Amino acid sequence: MRRTVAPRVPSALRTCRLTACLIATAALLPPLLILPLSGTDDSEDQRLQNAFTDAAREFHVPRSVLMGVSYMQSRWDTHPGAPSVAGGYGPMHLVDTTRDHPSVQSPAPGAPAPDGGRSDPLTGTAFATGGHAVRPADLQRAARLIKAPAKQLRTDAVANVRGGAALLAAAQRHLGKPLSADPDDWWQAVERFPGTRDITSATTYANDVFGLIRRGAHRTTAEGQEVTLPATPGVSAHHGPQAPKRPKEVECPPDLACDWLAAPYEEIDDDGDYGNHDLADRPRDQQIEYIVIHDTESTLPNMFKTVQDPTEASWHYSIRSSDGHITQHVRTKDEAWHSGSKFVNARSIGIEHEGFLAHPGTWYTEQMYRSSARLVRYLAKKYDVPMDRQHIFGHDNVPSPTGDSIPEMHEDPGPFWDWRHYFDLLGAPLKATAGPDSPMVMILPDYATHKPRYTGCDGDGKPCLPHGSSAVRLYTRPDENSPLIQDPGRRPDGDPSTEDVSDLGSRASTGQTFAVADRRGEWTAIWYQGNKAWFKNPAVHPTAVGASGRMVTPREGLDEIPVFGRALPEEEAYPEGMEEEDETPLPYTLRAGQRYVTQSDLGGSYVDRSTFAATPQPVVVGQERYYEIQFGHRLAYVRVDDVDVVDTNPTSTTGTTGTTGTTGTTGSAGSEAVPDAQ
Repeated sequence: MRRTVAPRVPSALRTCRLTACLIATAALLPPLLILPLSGTDDSEDQRLQNAFTDAAREFHVPRSVLMGVSYMQSRWDTHPGAPSVAGGYGPMHLVDTTRDHPSVQSPAPGAPAPDGGRSDPLTGTAFATGGHAVRPADLQRAARLIKAPAKQLRTDAVANVRGGAALLAAAQRHLGKPLSADPDDWWQAVERFPGTRDITSATTYANDVFGLIRRGAHRTTAEGQEVTLPATPGVSAHHGPQAPKRPKEVECPPDLACDWLAAPYEEIDDDGDYGNHDLADRPRDQQIEYIVIHDTESTLPNMFKTVQDPTEASWHYSIRSSDGHITQHVRTKDEAWHSGSKFVNARSIGIEHEGFLAHPGTWYTEQMYRSSARLVRYLAKKYDVPMDRQHIFGHDNVPSPTGDSIPEMHEDPGPFWDWRHYFDLLGAPLKATAGPDSPMVMILPDYATHKPRYTGCDGDGKPCLPHGSSAVRLYTRPDENSPLIQDPGRRPDGDPSTEDVSDLGSRASTGQTFAVADRRGEWTAIWYQGNKAWFKNPAVHPTAVGASGRMVTPREGLDEIPVFGRALPEEEAYPEGMEEEDETPLPYTLRAGQRYVTQSDLGGSYVDRSTFAATPQPVVVGQERYYEIQFGHRLAYVRVDDVDVVDTNPTSTTGTTGTTGTTGTTGSAGSEAVPDAQ
């Protein structure tokens, strides 16, 4: 998608101290709301934790409710002074409705408000219950409630938390409910806090907040604040929302609000050109094996215009940043034009997330992550897609179909997409499956504290603000002063790799698994595009963990083997009269002694998607099989007949797509998996 540079995020986080009048307020609180004063802990990294305690005391809101709402709004990140796409600020994501933000609760063009609700584009008025219209967490109103300038709530985390607490208390009073110490009494106030337009999304939001309160949470925020929400197991569980009324074309789990905005399948001119997707009959004619995660690099209203243009690309789903609302454009049985590879398009579902890869804190919201995870779990179960990083991957991991296409492949969602958190929400946590000396490793840095240098977020060569990242940087030697690994396909002119946020040539990403090529002190080398690639992996703060599974290596007697960007059928499989698709290897070398991780094998296939037709074109299926491998930052394919398999997990099953060597395919007690629909 088109690159757009978002506004620069200021680096300073300004905080303020609450006044001594809070002490006098304590006597008025019910016994269960009595909390320790924050003045006993002045450490810099506890200021946000203290702000929650103080605001809960001041406004008679249970601290667990205040912290649960804030986590669901921002994961407690502050993003000082930087608005989200919806115009939300701070850890409470308070929306400044006086400013122009193109995606503030914007519905799909022509789409009715879900569940029969009415939508005011300025106030975000949503469904009404008991005669009370729902408003978003309004920053201006919060400022009036706490008698502070609106500017302060945009830049000061403590004032922002106070404003959020004041809004919750005001909502509770408006509902005619007491400022109770029991979190269960605050369900309706929580349900209304984000200003969601439909009852389904509001109920799902509240369920997520109270589920978090039951489990508890701890996180180091993007600003380095240590925040802990103690578990409250006794908080009641609520029933899931009723399945909403939705267009018959929509394919979504029942606990998500989803709309339909069709991508056109139509001829463009008299020469036979058409757009913007292809008819298919999946999974009958072609198995769906992949789910591709994109970001839009534009606001969602612009993307809605794009997907309705038959001369442009298409994708199956769009997810709004502000509240995670989903709009479907192409039936999953049909093939959208989204990945840059016809081969991957034929086997995948594409999901666009409103955002910019260079500005994750502004755009990748918690509600978007959670809606996306619910949708992907639903689709993965429906189509039997393994929940690992060789089947659920980013646009930046799509294999280049040919050598010529490598420089044109996309970079989104980029190094700031939190894959570890995303797979936790999927219920498939990424974790070690072998000891630290295993011949395989999974890239798994601690997202919050792992902050490699990046440039180019706000202009060529300019340093990006420090931010958590899912990617590790790869060097030619075990030394951070050595040159970065170079991708000869991406930079055929020989230019070196850089630290630019969009330069994938020397990166490996969270959840990707690689064969170990060497170890030296705090450094680990992996086989990467035919070379040893080194990354720093200290024992105290590891950036990778041991993994088990299968690896492939050139068959005994072969010095090197070709690597492909797609798995095509053999010549004999094509019917008479159909021209064979040219199968050319990628410009890389896989030599004897090198190993690459595989998590599935698959048969070659091809479908001619070049003619406008009323029915799907036939799929050519071959007998030759391939292994999909993690070859570099992107995936690739090698012929089964060219390799031997090395299995580090003897108890695993072999020879079946998606059943061997997969990691983290089930949830764990510590995961944040979003609940299945009731």
